[in-house]
Amino acid sequence: MPPMPTVLVPLANGFEEMEAVIIVDVLRRAQWSVTAAGVDEGTLTASRGVRLVPDKPWSAIVPADFDILMIPGGNGGVDRLLADARVLDAVRAFDRAGKRIGAVCAGPLVLQAAGILAGRKVTCHPGVAERLTVTPRLTERVVVDGRLVTSQGPGTSFEFALAMVRLVDGASKADALARSMVLP
Repeated sequence: MPPMPTVLVPLANGFEEMEAVIIVDVLRRAQWSVTAAGVDEGTLTASRGVRLVPDKPWSAIVPADFDILMIPGGNGGVDRLLADARVLDAVRAFDRAGKRIGAVCAGPLVLQAAGILAGRKVTCHPGVAERLTVTPRLTERVVVDGRLVTSQGPGTSFEFALAMVRLVDGASKADALARSMVLP
């Protein structure tokens, strides 16, 4: 049996709570090891006021120890991630190492700021599409381009997380997870 994938989910105040929680929940249901790492210290406040305690502070993790990077959106959280050199460095390192990366909603803007989106097929939330300037935004709900998965927003978060499961563990596992959660 292959080792369980390890997933890093960076969170900053203002993250989109549905996206973050759905990513963490679905990937843990897939039996993956998921760490939500707080870029901001302590309990975080999401975009709609939900408070969440990350598993670890960013300062206590080593991004290179993870197999997959999954970035939730939320304009406030994404703006903080965009301003954090540690996060941008981690995105570049994951890309250089050929590791899988996912970003939903405004999250692809972090990938753009890290310089890894040129020539890639991506999507993002329609509300931030004008900020995506290095590659055209596709209108599909979820876009898979090799080892990169992007998605549009809260309403596509289950599909987004399951697309990563499909990429790593195959369609049968992703389909079984979807059925267990009573998803169409």
